Amino acid sequence: MSFVSTVTGERKLRADAERNRRKILDAAAELFALRGIDITLDDVARHAKVGVGTVYRRFSCKQELVDGVFEQHMADMEAGACAALAVDDPWQGLVDFVASTCEQMAVNRGMGEVFFSCDEGREQIACARERVAPLVEQLITRARDAGALRPDVTANDVFTVAKMVGAVIDFAGPIAPDAWRRYLGIALDGLRSEGAARTPLTEPPLTDEQVEAAKVAAAGRG
Repeated sequence: MSFVSTVTGERKLRADAERNRRKILDAAAELFALRGIDITLDDVARHAKVGVGTVYRRFSCKQELVDGVFEQHMADMEAGACAALAVDDPWQGLVDFVASTCEQMAVNRGMGEVFFSCDEGREQIACARERVAPLVEQLITRARDAGALRPDVTANDVFTVAKMVGAVIDFAGPIAPDAWRRYLGIALDGLRSEGAARTPLTEPPLTDEQVEAAKVAAAGRG
């Protein structure tokens, strides 16, 4: 076999490997968004229509796959925090960032699970989180210094509010996909400084029928 043929063959193998890796990541992203991260590499292989061995050759464990899928989401969150810092109104910048984070969780079930889980075994996500954390601190400090945020609010308070909204997304999402926006607005009012204007509630409250339907849906998922 000639040198040229050998090089061409190696390039083809690398291209095939990259296509398979992309196919696996795309399949995992779809499954994580729909079902959360409680899936197996075998599930991903079936969804990607590749052999199980192909998945295991590229990702030795599910943590590596989660890293590969959600690293971009964390990078998007970092970009969102930077954009929020560029907003002239410090309060609106903070609101934009929190709302954007919650919106990602609303459309991607796995995002919320990763966001609120520990980073053990997920080095890329841990590094991305370390980049986002100081930006969030800046958003909070800006809003506090502007007198728009209660002086006793911390980054962990904002993190926990997002977790609370995540619970609303899990409960009401199948019945009223945008209901979380109403409850985020109510929670944000609790973070505002005394005398500040109330957050407009753009979504209606859940009806009795929607609450019952959400209960049934939650029982089915359980």
